[in-house]
Order: sequence, then C-alpha cells, then structure tokens
Amino acid sequence: MNTKIFTKTRLAASLAVLMGTLLASAQEAPAETAQGQEAEVIEVRGIRGSLIRSQDLKRESSGIVDAISAEELGKFPDTNLAESLQRITGVTISRANGEGSQITVRGFGPEFNLVTLNGRQMPGTGFTRSYNLENLSSEGVSTLELQKTARAENPSGGLGATVNIITSRPLQKPGQQYSFSAKGIFDTSNEAGEDVTPEFAGVYSNTFNDDKMGVSVSFSHQERSFRREEANIQGWVLQENDDLPDLDPSMVIDNRSKITNAAFFPKDMNYSINDVERERTNAQVTFQYRPVDNVTATLDYTTSDSTTGTNTFGWGIWNNFGANINSYELDENGTALYADISGDDGSFTASRGTTDVKARSVGLNLVWEVNDDWKVSLDYHDSSNEIDNGKDKGLGSAGQVILGSNQLESKVYDFRSGDIPSFFVNWNNGTNELMASEIDSNFSQFIRSPGRAEIQQLQIDSTWYNNSFDIPLIRVDFGVARTEQTLSGYNAWSGLRGGPGFSPSFTEIFPDSMFVRHDTDGLLDAFDGEINPGYYYTFSFDEAVARQLYYLTADVMGGNEYSIDPFYSGAPSQSLVEETTDSFYVQSEWEFSLKDRLVQVNAGLRYEETTVPSSAEVRVPVQVKWVAASEWITEFQPDLVLQDFTGKYDILLPMFDVKVDLTDDVVARFSWGKSITRAPIGLLQGGRSFSGSPKLGSRTVSEGNTSLLPYESTNLDLSFEWYYDEASYAAIGLFRKSVKNYIDTQAAEETFDGLYDIYKGPRWNEAAAAIEADGGQATDTAIYDYLIANGYGNASNEILPTSGDPLITWLVSKPRNLNDSKTVEGVELAVQHSFGDTGFGVGVNATLVSGDVEYDPYDLNPQNPLVGISDSANFQTFYEKDGLSVKVTYAWRSDYVVGMGQSQGSADNPATQFDTFGQWDMSVNYDVDENLTVFFEGVNINNETERGYGRFEEQFLFARQYGPRYVLGARYTFH
Repeated sequence: MNTKIFTKTRLAASLAVLMGTLLASAQEAPAETAQGQEAEVIEVRGIRGSLIRSQDLKRESSGIVDAISAEELGKFPDTNLAESLQRITGVTISRANGEGSQITVRGFGPEFNLVTLNGRQMPGTGFTRSYNLENLSSEGVSTLELQKTARAENPSGGLGATVNIITSRPLQKPGQQYSFSAKGIFDTSNEAGEDVTPEFAGVYSNTFNDDKMGVSVSFSHQERSFRREEANIQGWVLQENDDLPDLDPSMVIDNRSKITNAAFFPKDMNYSINDVERERTNAQVTFQYRPVDNVTATLDYTTSDSTTGTNTFGWGIWNNFGANINSYELDENGTALYADISGDDGSFTASRGTTDVKARSVGLNLVWEVNDDWKVSLDYHDSSNEIDNGKDKGLGSAGQVILGSNQLESKVYDFRSGDIPSFFVNWNNGTNELMASEIDSNFSQFIRSPGRAEIQQLQIDSTWYNNSFDIPLIRVDFGVARTEQTLSGYNAWSGLRGGPGFSPSFTEIFPDSMFVRHDTDGLLDAFDGEINPGYYYTFSFDEAVARQLYYLTADVMGGNEYSIDPFYSGAPSQSLVEETTDSFYVQSEWEFSLKDRLVQVNAGLRYEETTVPSSAEVRVPVQVKWVAASEWITEFQPDLVLQDFTGKYDILLPMFDVKVDLTDDVVARFSWGKSITRAPIGLLQGGRSFSGSPKLGSRTVSEGNTSLLPYESTNLDLSFEWYYDEASYAAIGLFRKSVKNYIDTQAAEETFDGLYDIYKGPRWNEAAAAIEADGGQATDTAIYDYLIANGYGNASNEILPTSGDPLITWLVSKPRNLNDSKTVEGVELAVQHSFGDTGFGVGVNATLVSGDVEYDPYDLNPQNPLVGISDSANFQTFYEKDGLSVKVTYAWRSDYVVGMGQSQGSADNPATQFDTFGQWDMSVNYDVDENLTVFFEGVNINNETERGYGRFEEQFLFARQYGPRYVLGARYTFH
C-alpha cells in the first residue's frame, strides 16, 4: 500500500510541475502540435514570467523559501541585488551612498544573515562577516533564493536567513543566447562629476560538442557621480545633574519631566558636502563539461571591483562641557534644544579618500550521478573580499585637513525649529562670521585601515534515493565540509599632525585667496528649516597640505611636525583571526498521504566544530599628552607586542520541516530548527586597543574575546499559502526566534598602572581655581592656556602627565556572552495578484516584528537590544502587455536601532537609530521588436531622505540627502 502511494505521489508531483509549466506557456501563446512533431513550449518572460517562476519555487520548496527570478536573460528586476531582495516579505535593507547595500531579515541585521554564491559561503566585505551586495551586479544572476528556515545542508551562519545567489549555467539552457545593454545614469544631485555616466553590461552563453561543453560570460561596468549633502552630530553626552553649572535661573529653561536626573548635550554639530565618484566592474566566466550524461564538471571565476572616491567639505563646532555651559534649554526628556557653550573651536574641513573593494572567487564543482540510487558531488572554492581605504594615489590613505579658529566667545546650538539643528559662533571679532584672514591650522590626520576576508571551503555531498525499500522515504542527503576563514587587517594612523589645537598659531601661512566663501542657499533643501550659519569656506586640499608640509617642519614643530604618512606614529596594530569549521550533516526527505492529502517531511541534523585562533600585534601605551585645548594624544611604545589567543566550540543544529497540501491550492508549512550566527570578527580578535585620541569623555579601550560562543536561535515557523491563480497567491506566516548567547559589550571603568591623567590633577585644579578667582570661566581652553603660560608645557606646548596626577579612568569594553535568552516574533503577510489578461498586477507584503529585544531610551544603563529590528512593507504594481511594461514599487521601513554607541557618545552607550524610510522607484520598458528593448528607470523618485537620532528624535545625529536618480537605456537580447 505504501509503495503505491509513494509512486503515485512522486509521479503526480512531477506531472503537476510539468503540466503547470505547459499550461502557463499555453495561456501565454498556444502551442501547435501535430503527430510526429514536438510541442513548442513558449517561455513566459518579463515581469509576469519572473513572478510565475518565483511563485513556483516558493510553492515547491521545503521550509519557508522566497525567491526572485530574472525577468529574462541579463535583466534582473532591480538595478541592485539588495534592492531586489527588499521586495521579499520580511526583508529590509540598509543603504550606502543612496543604494541598497546590506539586508536585514525579520529584524536580524546584516551580520546575522549568510550570503552564498551557488551554495558557497562568501566572505564578508573586508574585516567583517557582512556582505555588501551593492558591489555585485545582477547580470548573470538567474535567481535569488532566501531560505528563512534552518536547513541541515546549508552552511551555518544565517540565523536570520541564508541568501543564495544563483548564477546562469550554460548547460542548463543549451544553445546560443546573449544580451547586451547600455545605460546613461543621471543623478540629480551631481555637481562635481559628469552629469550623465555610463553603465554597460552583457551576458553570453553557448554550448558546443552536442551540448556536452558550454561557456557563459557576464560582465558589467558602471560609473556614477553624485553629491551627498549631510548634517551630522557625532554623539550625545550625558551630564548628571551634579555636572551642570549653577546658572542664573534666567539662563535656564528646564522642561524635564520624564527624565529628571540627567541632561544630554551634543558633542559637536557639522554640515558637509560630499562629492562622490564610484566605479563598479563585475565579471563571471563559467565553463561546463559533460563528457557522459551522468558526469558534469563546472569551473567558474567571479570577480568584482568597486572604487569609490570622495571629496568632502565640512564645517562645524566642537564642544566640551562643565563650567563652560552659559545657558541652555532642556525638553521633557532632558535633551538640549538650545545651548550656549564657551571654549573649544569652530572649523572648516577638507577630506579626501578613495576606497577600493575587490572580491574574487574561483570554484570547481563535480557532480556524478552514479546510478538511479546515488549522486555524489564535490565542490571547492577559494574566495576573498578585500577593502582598502588607502587607494588615493597622492596620499596612500584617507586624509582630513582641519582649519579654523579657537578665537571665540561661545558657540550656540539651536534645535527649536526645523528638521535640522543650527549653530552659530560668537567670534572675538564681534561677528558671527570668521574672516578668511583669521583661519588657522588645527590639525590633519591620515588613516589607512585595510581589511581582507578569505574563505577556502571543500564540500562533499551525497544523495541516496530510496528505490529499494517500501517506506515513504524519498531520499537521504549527507555530506562533510571544511571551511577555513581568515580575516586580517590593520589600522595605521598618522596621529594629529601639525600643531593640533591652533597652538602655536599659523594664520600667516594661509593667504586669504586660498579660501572661497559660499552661502548655504539650497543646502539640504529637502528638509524644513534654515541652515545656520549661512556661509562656509572651501579650500584646496592639496594646497593646504603643501603649505603645511613646507612650513610646519620638525625645526618649527618638533614632534608635532606635519606629515601625510599614515604610519608616522609607528607600525600599526595587526589583527588576524582564523576560523576553521569542520561540519557533517544528514538530511532526509519523506513523502506520504494522510487522509488523501500529500504530506512532505524533511528532517536533518548538522554538527559543527569550530576553532578560533587569533593573534594581534598590539601597541602598548606609555602616556597620554595634552597637546591642545581639545586634543589629547596617546603615546605608545615604538615596538609592537605579539599576543596569541585561542577559542573553540562545537554545536548541534537539528531541523524539521512539514509541508501539507490542505487542498489543491492551499499549502500549510511548519518548521522547527536551530541556527547560529558567529560572533562579529572584531570581537573575536585578541588583544587590547587604546584610543589614540582620548579626548575628555572619549577615553576608551577595547578588548577582544576568542572564546565567544555564537548566537544560537531556536526557530518556529507556521505559514499558510493560497495559490489561487497563475502568478497570484496570498500567504500568512508566523515566526518566533528564541536567541541565546547574546553578546554584551557594556563598558566598565578601569585604570591602568602608569597611565596618569592631567584632567582634574593638581595642575588642572590649580589653573581652574586661579581662573575663577580672576572672575574668568574655567573652560578647558582657559585651563590649557594658563598651564602653558605658567611653564607647565614643553617646547612643543605639550603638557605631560606626572606621577602626581591621578590615574586615567578608561571605559573598557570587553565582549562576553549573556546567560539569558531573548525572543523575536512576528507575522508576515503577502498578496500577489495578476488581473487575468488585462496585463495589470499588484503585490503587497508586510512584516510586523516585536520581542523583548527592543531599546528603552529611558533606561540610562548600557543596553544590548537587537540591532535592526523594525516593521516593513512593500508595494508593487505593474502593467505588461503588447511589448510595454511599467512597474512602480514602494519600500517602507519603520525606525530601527542601527547600533549601540556613538562615535563621540558618552559611557551610557546611547543608541544610533534610523528614522522611518519610504522610497518610490519605477521602470518603463518597451519592446521595439522581439530582440530590442528600450527602458527608463527612476530611483528614489520621491526624493526620500535619511535621518538618524540617538535616544530620542530630538537627539539629532544625521540627515542625508541624495536626490532622485534616472536611467535611460537599451537592451538587445538574442535567444
């Protein structure tokens, strides 16, 4: 009896797939048949064809799987793979330079998701596990699969999901076919580069020798020029009530009601204009050889090069806090909406840098279908992903030149109106504008921080098909693998070169003619409100560097001489993490009938053992010098010290899927399983790293921990899917993830022998008392000036610590696993409908996520929420008929936590949050004939902007504006 059921259901399932394909083709264009002739099958292409293929894959898969298929050869639905993935229910994306970059799935961010290429685990971008999808073009990609539930056969690492990028293989579709496209890209924001930049791409595939040999080639090259306008605050600093000055009541407006024991002030306030030029080149070559029908060999090579060059001009203010706060206004949450603060400086900054990202992958795959019972495959690949920000030919680093002045009475921050805060400076010249003749040298710095990720992976997989036993078992898959992942990098820093802090003064080396004054009309005009101050200066980066190199020599500056060498401060700390994982899996597929309903079951188990050795050459600190009013420098020993650490763990990952055809059109699924994501690479790195620029409030130390266990999630999924028509379905899914081994990086205060602090030491206190006795304000600028004037500095105007000073209190962050578990749960809703033969269609999906992992802005203790958790929704409508296709899409994401901590935030480890985002895109394609298509695309046609904040929306962190982007092009395709 079982044998009859088994045979019938397998055959029925195969026939159903075949008949579905034939019926879909017949509805598009009837195939004529005659006795003795083969039926002509016409493939459904375009948007509708892509939706049909994606829907079929979703329906036939085990577990919870979503997919996006290419509309036809060389044409993926979106200009970017990340932007295509965001159309899938439960997927949201983060953006870089106005393009989709990394994905978040069901609230789990990029580091929780695994990206594979044809089933091979891909290395992250640089010194990270996260893969930047904007560096990979869509040409040559046939399908994107998103596996949301655990699979024993998949490499581990995708706690949120596993994304498999499937490329075209020539033997899968014999014969010659090719597609070539050319585009012109117009970024409306562009000011400095070419107004229209090119993109061209092609895909070629052919088979030979009676379809036993095949080759496919894909390539693309894109150039893009655009401008990013930005306002930015680097961090918010918590001030306890005892830290606030005792001011006249007329100088304070205190509206605190929800938070009464603290206040929050901005560390700085900046505006910037960033002109960006970006080039991306991708290519893939695939060779296939099938000497006999049951053996196939595939050799492929994939490469991508992405180079981004940026020229930035910025202007802003820097704040320190304490007795120098003159007046302020706090809202109900204790956030400063207005603050008048003395001391420190205002500046104008020119930055320049070129970052190159290179990815390479070479792979060999052998498949041997031994007989009807056995199939064996061997797969090996060697892949790397390297990032280097030192590709500027003139610098060999990323450089920043900061000019300005500290000759001011006070700085005023104001966020009582508009979308973006304003500021102005009360300069000593009696105005709110610094004259060109008063601009001085603050400091420059040059950084090079390359990172490289490599993976070598060998996998052997076998499948046994049950043709012998009278049981409902269909097949058993099992395999072994070894994955060796290496991540390396270093961070070279020049130090603050050129007499940091305007001391001594060198205004005479910069002629007035070097500075060009601009007004801010039109800047950040997508946001409400005025930009203050209403002016800024630009200057030649090269001229500013050349003048300082010429004048600020060792004879003049001593140890503060000007240099553009990123290695000036000594050999950089080297980081190396090696991760070796040996794994074994077994997975079984079962199929039977239950009350005349087809039931499919998948059960499996994966075992992995991982070893994590790490070595680090660390810089040992000697002292912290006070080199300018707002600048402190850590001085290190000249020689690096090598430290070695090793961690090890093993893990079992079971999984269980059930799929039931409740009716001919309704499918129910249940999945249970475990999945993991390994700890971020930066946290596994052994060693201790001290901040090189430990300004007041930013004295940080980071330590790694090779013994960190991976995040481990127990997952439950339940879904119902109704496939009621071709390219039409409705689905609802419920999911729950219980995650343990969360990693806590809360900082603790710690001192280290021999590292003394000038701050609040005897000399500091002496200066503060003397200044206040003279009726002055004891700002850090005034205290520094007093100490220099009274002989406490050296020849370079540096103040050195002594053993009479107290030890420095550092904030030390060392990661550790927490014992408790946290839960994320949510619901996914999706509807896709094609309106018969009208050509119209629509798709809508939404994901609602919640859990006990959310951020509480009112809790002033360091927290560890799940980064990236948010609700999301997507809308798509299209028309496709008579050679014309029009598609309009909208992607929406609610606000979410980007990460914990801010670059200049205080020890309470405040969050960085991203505001709600919604973007409209569109595309229009017209088939001139069966081969030639012309098209128009619009990206971000609603000119959506990006905005971020800290604990509360009033704690502004950034606002970015890119503008819409339009593309006009043509594609020629031959089948």
